[in-house]
Amino acid sequence: METIIRLSVALAIFFLMIAWEYARPRRTLHIGRTQRWPTNLGLAAFNVLVMRFSLGSAAFFSAAAAAEHGYGILNLVRAPEWLSVIVTLLLLDFAVYLQHIATHKWAPLWRLHQVHHTDLEFDATTAVRFHPLEIMISMVYKVLWIVLIGATPWAVIAFEILLNGAATFNHSNINIPPAIDKKLRWMVITPDMHRIHHSTFPVETDSNYGFSFSFWDRLCDTYTEEPRQPQTSMDIGLTPFRDVRELGFVELLRLPFKALRKR
Repeated sequence: METIIRLSVALAIFFLMIAWEYARPRRTLHIGRTQRWPTNLGLAAFNVLVMRFSLGSAAFFSAAAAAEHGYGILNLVRAPEWLSVIVTLLLLDFAVYLQHIATHKWAPLWRLHQVHHTDLEFDATTAVRFHPLEIMISMVYKVLWIVLIGATPWAVIAFEILLNGAATFNHSNINIPPAIDKKLRWMVITPDMHRIHHSTFPVETDSNYGFSFSFWDRLCDTYTEEPRQPQTSMDIGLTPFRDVRELGFVELLRLPFKALRKR
């Protein structure tokens, strides 16, 4: 049931975003959907299958086990449920923020994470362009935090829904008026904010690491407000891959095991 709920909400948000992209796009995409979407959506489907038969429900079951046996900080201090929910959402989001930094700074993790950044365009399907090994490592990492926190099981489900929905939203090629975008950025990651993270300039790629809440970047001094190039024409992706054709599904699965190209 937990998996069905997460997938249903994720699909609803995804279809809403691609409809918004079609109606009010922020940028003109120069690589057609027929070139990119089969690869990105193929990776998404493959990752769903991999997780379905491996660690798919590990987050929820680890939270349930921690609650049953009294593991974790929140279970030890017997915090009120409302406080447990808030702490769970904030700490798990901060944990993912730290993990994201690690994927850029530590070469073994970057080998996997570069799959996400080799997309030469930026839209809702970019949000699901991840190597399956990175998805699995991320789940193990989250389980460790869930047990340490003593996270409330249903708050973990809420966090997974929030994380997936936020990722789809902030990768979307949707046009939000600048005045509204500026206000939203004080709390959430907007597409214009996250697009900077997909810039070809390393100094911009190494900023704006947040997934759901924007204040971690501000608090930890990793925030970049505007890119060097205009949002509507800035180069997306990794420079070493911009002179080659769009990588296919099998090529992306093999990419982490090839020699790293200089960023």
